[in-house]
Amino acid sequence: METALKISNVTLEYPDGDGVLRALDDVSLEVRRGEFVSLVGPSGSGKSSLLAVAATLVRPTAGSVVVAGRDAGALPDAGRTALRRDSIGIIFQQPNLLPSLTAAEQLVIAAHLRAEPLRAARLRAAGLLGRVGLGSVLDKRPHQLSGGQRQRVNIARALMADPAVLLVDEPTAALDHERSAEIVRLLRQVTDEFGVATLMVTHDTGMLSYTDAVATMRDGRLSAAGIFAPAP
Repeated sequence: METALKISNVTLEYPDGDGVLRALDDVSLEVRRGEFVSLVGPSGSGKSSLLAVAATLVRPTAGSVVVAGRDAGALPDAGRTALRRDSIGIIFQQPNLLPSLTAAEQLVIAAHLRAEPLRAARLRAAGLLGRVGLGSVLDKRPHQLSGGQRQRVNIARALMADPAVLLVDEPTAALDHERSAEIVRLLRQVTDEFGVATLMVTHDTGMLSYTDAVATMRDGRLSAAGIFAPAP
């Protein structure tokens, strides 16, 4: 399988008073298309920092991030924005849907930012919402949807650009166990169906069995030798 996300020897440092805080310490990680990797670790271990670097939202102090074969560090800011827009789908902990827009419009406006023709965007939005189980609520607004449904819209929106990489930040934090399992099963399904490389930050160890591999972070470093361990 083709490697869609390659993080190599990444270090991320921030000024901290008279010293430096090292949020990431020589981290390397690869995720291939069709692979679903979970990233776990205690609060403050560096998981969110790694996700931000993988999303090209933060430039690392050292090391490289390659997305869909393109080295993000070699790109100017506009190039990184285009890479993120076209090759990375980001699924946030909170869906952050626009309250005035319907479920379908949430996806169409994302396509509009890429100058996609309106008719094609509407057709793709309807198809993706159907794929995530929301074909009957295309015209519903966020306040008319359950928490699980809003997260499904969030997933469909992230797939609108046909990305190479899906980055997922605690998608089940606001859901009960049953809805959490439904969302992670859906992420498993779209990873397989769309052939994306999915990296999911989670505290919910009960969901690890849906993923192909587990990477554990502590104190800014990925745990020991192989990085990956079989999911339970």
